[in-house]
Amino acid sequence: MSLRDEAEAAALALFQKIDLDDTVSKNIVKNPKLTKALVEIIHEAKAENGCSKSKGNLLNSVATKYPANALVHRPKLLEYIMTEKIKSVAQLDGAFEYLKKIGTTDLDTAVLETFAGVGIVISPEQIKSAVDASIAENKARILEERYHCNLSILLGQITRALKWADGASVRGVLEAEVEKLLGPKTEEDLKPPEKKQKPKAPPKEAKEESKAQGSAKPEEPSPPEDPYAFLPKPADNNQVHTSVNFSDGRIMRIANTPQKLGEHLAFTGGKVITRFPPEPNGYLHIGHAKAMFVDFGMAAQYDGHCYLRYDDTNPTAEKLEYIDHIQEIVAWMGWKPWKITYSSDYFDELHAMAVELIKRGHAYVCHQTKDEIEASRKALEPSPWRDRPIAESLSLFEDMRRGLVDEGAATLRMRMDHKNENFNMFDLIAFRIKFAEHPHAGDKWCIYPSYDYTHCLVDALENITHSLCTLEFESRRASYYWLLEVLDTYKPFVWEYARLNITNTVMSKRKLNKLVTGGHVNGWDDPRLLTLAGMRRRGMTPTAINNFCREIGITRNDNLIPMHKLEYHIRSDLDATSPRTLAVLRPLKVVITNLDNSHIEHFQARLFPGRSEDTYSIPLTRVVYVEETDFKEVDEKDYYGLAPGKTIMLKYAYIVKCTGFTKDPTGKVVELQVEADLAPAGKKPPKGVLNWVAQPTPGQEPPTAEARIYDYLFKSEDPGTMDEWLEDLDKESLQVIKGVYVTPALARAKVGDRFQFERLGYFAVDPDSVDGKLVFNRTVTLKESAARVAAASASVVK
Repeated sequence: MSLRDEAEAAALALFQKIDLDDTVSKNIVKNPKLTKALVEIIHEAKAENGCSKSKGNLLNSVATKYPANALVHRPKLLEYIMTEKIKSVAQLDGAFEYLKKIGTTDLDTAVLETFAGVGIVISPEQIKSAVDASIAENKARILEERYHCNLSILLGQITRALKWADGASVRGVLEAEVEKLLGPKTEEDLKPPEKKQKPKAPPKEAKEESKAQGSAKPEEPSPPEDPYAFLPKPADNNQVHTSVNFSDGRIMRIANTPQKLGEHLAFTGGKVITRFPPEPNGYLHIGHAKAMFVDFGMAAQYDGHCYLRYDDTNPTAEKLEYIDHIQEIVAWMGWKPWKITYSSDYFDELHAMAVELIKRGHAYVCHQTKDEIEASRKALEPSPWRDRPIAESLSLFEDMRRGLVDEGAATLRMRMDHKNENFNMFDLIAFRIKFAEHPHAGDKWCIYPSYDYTHCLVDALENITHSLCTLEFESRRASYYWLLEVLDTYKPFVWEYARLNITNTVMSKRKLNKLVTGGHVNGWDDPRLLTLAGMRRRGMTPTAINNFCREIGITRNDNLIPMHKLEYHIRSDLDATSPRTLAVLRPLKVVITNLDNSHIEHFQARLFPGRSEDTYSIPLTRVVYVEETDFKEVDEKDYYGLAPGKTIMLKYAYIVKCTGFTKDPTGKVVELQVEADLAPAGKKPPKGVLNWVAQPTPGQEPPTAEARIYDYLFKSEDPGTMDEWLEDLDKESLQVIKGVYVTPALARAKVGDRFQFERLGYFAVDPDSVDGKLVFNRTVTLKESAARVAAASASVVK
């Protein structure tokens, strides 16, 4: 056993003692950094000899979420966990909120306990009272929707009112009271809910898509709940947003002045203004779909506006290809920007602000290299040029702008707090020199602003009311508000939410780029990737993706969403919108011996069985084809395919009985002989009903196509945490099947058309299709795998 294997085995043994689930433990040891942190915490908490499962889960949460700027206070927090003063995730999150605010400054245990709700006990009577109040408020809706009512909405209302209540207890009481109100579930309650029409007209793209499919497409349901209710409205934007802590004990409290707030409201008219700010250095993925849902969705919820703003501060990483892709994919997702802007649109203003920053003593020109800055940061030591005279920095910065300083020889750095344990306060770079033409701004500039300098200032310039971003940017909140404060600008409200993580894939742009450039996948739109281009090519719809984003919600809790949850929404939408058709992936020839060689007749098959009378015509001749997996030489119990002497039905056509079969010299079955029941009236149909395709006319083979069957790209649930993540790629994630037989009607399909191949799954026409050779991508199977759902439920960390 290698040293690494021994270390992992020791860590797993330790994790078992704190009663972590086996799968959770195995996922943790794949991440050496997280493993090291959790091992340290277990020893620091003196839990190496074991503890309860609830304590173990809280210790794991500390390892993944503890604020880095407050490490000195961790022993006290662990003491609260081990003595059960802190017993829930909600209490722990409250403690984290306080610790982030104070950083390394002295801890006030009374304030900590207030933030964490220590000692607060929510009685069963309080829970019952809150549940009764919520049910009374929502009674009409519950009675109308019955068991299709989303109880998570009510649960959210109750837990917001009873912040420290145990969530499981609340849900148990809520479900019991709803069942008491409605009684046992009926057959109608067990059916999937019908989709409701939106009152507003669908976007142009949705209309065109519906028209192309040849059927009416139900509109996305408009949820009655407000997922943004917890955020302050623009008129309240003068509140203290945060406190910036300095190493010398000073605290900068951030708030809008009445003057700045008045100027802001004069521009916005009190409307919500958000922005979707992608960097055009790659293709967008499903995590960006969630960001669009948050940014565009909030603006739509409150009849506000949302910018599409390209974060284009790095001219060497950005391409026009990515800029065009982003704009096109935003429209495909159904969102319409209020304005399309670029950070580079504001380069003049950003330069002027940098000059003002120098004049106020908050910036200086520095000659340290990247490695020297990193070493200084680790040692909390200042730059040798930190106290450079203002006039000298102004002169050098002008030389940088004019191209008189070599690339890499100087940067403009913000004079922040070089001793701060929050590295994002360590004199960040504001401008650097790059002798590169900008894809949008052209060749006007040879100095370019950094993200940390640009993002907050452009938010202020565009009068953004709510600057919403993912949690990895939370540590940058201090630098964000520090810069706005020292320049005396308007300050947006900043709120961070958990990024989207899905099993069996990677979401990092760096990793996606490595997959594409390394040839591990077939481009940015490979259907195995969760890039939006790949999802569209695979046949997934914007409606399904947005419904998925709505279901997972906007939360600060990091979690790993099982892939099957996304697949559920894909199936639901495709079930409603995809015409049915017959196809055979792996054809096995069947000869109907009691029909003559010239026989041909047509049957009418339903496009949407049970929902529409629309049909299409399918021919039947003496020779038909079924799936080769639908025949067994020896019949078995609970098997509904063909076998010698067994009867099945060809869907929409005849009942047939297998009378024989033929093998080739290798022993492979190559032909079946069957007899058709030409007078089936009054007879009970068999249980087995098979998909099939016939020769269009006697002697003519059916139209052929290619099918691409996709599986998960990675074998592990969380490959992104693995050091050797590329080794986890599933080499069998793409299976190409040639010689697929389809009905003649399907031969007229166009690129992007979606169908349900009956019994086989949902398929979409791939852009590789050409006249006479269709290529179909399997979007998703007809049903989710019970084994996969069970595995995901057992392994995903909530």
